[in-house]
Formats: sequence, C-alpha cells, structure tokens
Amino acid sequence: MNVHISDLARIAAAPSRIIAGLMSGTSLDGLDIALCEFTGSGLETKLKVLHFITMPYSQQFKEELKAISFKTQVELQQVTLLNAVIGSYSAKLILEALKEWGYPVSAVDLVASHGQTIFHAPASLHQQKAFPNATLQIGDGDHIAVQTGIVTLSDFRQKHIAAGGEGAPLAVYGDYLLLSSPVENRILLNIGGISNFTYLPGGRNPDLVFSTDVGPGNTLMDQFVQLNYPGKYYDQDATIAKSGTPNPKLVQALLAHPFFEKPFPRTTGPELFNLSYLQNAQQASGQHELSKEDVLASLCEFTAVSIVTAIKQSIGEQSFKVYLSGGGMHNPLLVQKISEGLGFALNNTADLGIDPDAKEAVLFALLANECVAGGKTDFGQRRGIPSVTMGKISLPG
Repeated sequence: MNVHISDLARIAAAPSRIIAGLMSGTSLDGLDIALCEFTGSGLETKLKVLHFITMPYSQQFKEELKAISFKTQVELQQVTLLNAVIGSYSAKLILEALKEWGYPVSAVDLVASHGQTIFHAPASLHQQKAFPNATLQIGDGDHIAVQTGIVTLSDFRQKHIAAGGEGAPLAVYGDYLLLSSPVENRILLNIGGISNFTYLPGGRNPDLVFSTDVGPGNTLMDQFVQLNYPGKYYDQDATIAKSGTPNPKLVQALLAHPFFEKPFPRTTGPELFNLSYLQNAQQASGQHELSKEDVLASLCEFTAVSIVTAIKQSIGEQSFKVYLSGGGMHNPLLVQKISEGLGFALNNTADLGIDPDAKEAVLFALLANECVAGGKTDFGQRRGIPSVTMGKISLPG
C-alpha cells in the first residue's frame, strides 16, 4: 500500500483528528485559518477550536485577485498562474500561522482548503439551457499538500454540483452537525460578501433543514467604499452610512430584480451584485445625484431588507433565534436594521461555542472530517442539500 494512503487510513480510523480549515471569501481581504480538533463524525461530532487567525493578504495580491474575480472575461493565463500561486501562498500562510502558534506541522493531520472563488455560475444566473450549474474556486490543493507535507482536501463545491446542488451554500452541513438543537429553532445567518442562512428546526429532523443564499451581504457596500474612498476597503463601524439617509426610490430599485422572485433555495454572488447592478438601479430610479453617504446608507438598507424579507418569506411565523457570523456582523447599522426588521435582538455563534469570525473556516474543516472519517449522515430530501461527502484529496508525495 502506498505510504500516504496508509497514513490517510490511519487518520480516518483515529479517535480524533487535527484539521486546519482555510477560508477566503469574496471580500478578498485575507485567509482565515482555524486549527480544529475533531472527535467522532456526523451528529456525534465534537469540536474544539485550538487556534484561529486571519492572515491578511498583501495589497498587490488583492489587486491580482480582483483582476480575475467575478468577471465574464479575464486573462486565461492569469487564472492559470494564480491557481498555482494561491495554492503556494496558502501553504506559506499555514506554515507561518503554525509557527506563530508554536504548533508542530507534524501534528496536523489534514488541511481543508476552500480556495478562492473567482466565478459562481448557477444555471439561474447564467441562463444557458445547454449548461448546468457551475462554480470555480482556484488555489491548487496539490501545491498546499506538497509544500506543507500535510494531506489536503480542497475543491469542495464540485461534488455538491455533481450531486444536483448549486455549489452553495455549503454551511448547512456544518450548521446541522455542529449547531442544531433538539429543542430550539435556530437561524444561522452568515453575512460575508454574500449573505446566506441555514434554518435548523428544533428536533434535528434533516428533512426540515433549509439553507439558501439571500443576496448581497457586504459586497456592494465594500465595492462602493473601495471605489469612492481611496485607501478604505469597507465602512468601518458604518461611520459613513450612518451619516447618510436611505433613499426609498433607490432601495426599491435595488430590490426590483428577478433574483428576488426566484424560489428558495437560491444562490448568487458578486457576479450579479456589483457596481453595475447599483448603476442600473440608480438609472431606473433616477437617483444619480445622491451623496455618497446617502448611496451607502441605501445599500445598507437594501441589504438589511433583503435579509429580513428572505427570512420571513421562507420561515413564516415560527419562533426562532438568529445567530450571526461573518464580517457583516461587525457593521452595527446593518445589524440594527436586521434586528428592527425581525423585531428582536440577534445573537452570534459565540453563544454556541464557535467564534463567528472563524465559523466558515471551521465548517470546511468539518467537511474534511466528514469526507475522511464520516459520510454516513442522511441530510434528508430537501432540494439543494444532497447527502454527499465533499473534497478532493491531495497527497503530499
């Protein structure tokens, strides 16, 4: 037997596994690394987050990623080059994080790398009848495995699509296994570049679990700030948006898109929600002369309304608690508007034992744990949640 296959079998059969989960989202700000210890699998999974850090990307690297992300036409050579570069860069950042923590590389069993999404193309968005759902994450797992010496799982979203899903959101798998309750109805609301939520009804019945993308999270607000406020990447503490006033006509124009009429679950990305989307809404509403502060306030209002509406439409009158994660939870104005729209205060996943900033990296580590040591959980018969294990395995030698 190949020694690396033998090592993988040993890891799978061990009572626990140390897995480094990696996540880089649509904000392109850095690599989240969560070092996790897993015991068991499925609904018996026990998790301990040993360390978490966000390793910031250099300015040059951010610009290189932006040049090929979420555009219908890019330089193919640059995509090919960055596929290797991102893999190598991720390996470098993992090794730096482990050194900072004083944690030996040899003690890490697996790396779980989400990769960098550069285009998400569900059929509902590309609307080409001859083509299926598709998505593309780059950052080659072989480069990570070889340069760290650690078995690496990557490219998780392809299996989801192959099994009939849209490649997103994947958080539902980890949310169900780690954060569902036998008694409490919970909504796990993640506000990253795109917002999504998982509904976990009390009782852990997989046929009642529901997960969907909602629409924009931070992406439109961040893009607007980056265009209009040089040197800023986001509206810290919503300082700019708080100084403006939402324009009702612009907000309604932003909401007047066929995406918001599509049935749940649905998925989307910055391929749709970008500055062109904002410009089209300004043109349709005749709101070209708004101040930058009012535009940003309107974008915040639009994001909050889309989230609140999606939750109310899909969940109805049932009582539930909301647990936040993702960068958007640090936007106090957005959180306030969502809370007011729902009529109650919001919690975050720290109340459930998981750092909300680390949650997505943790969830990909969990997917790797399931791929290697689990894979027996029935996630029910809901559309968009196929009962499959995900992740392609790269051996270090």
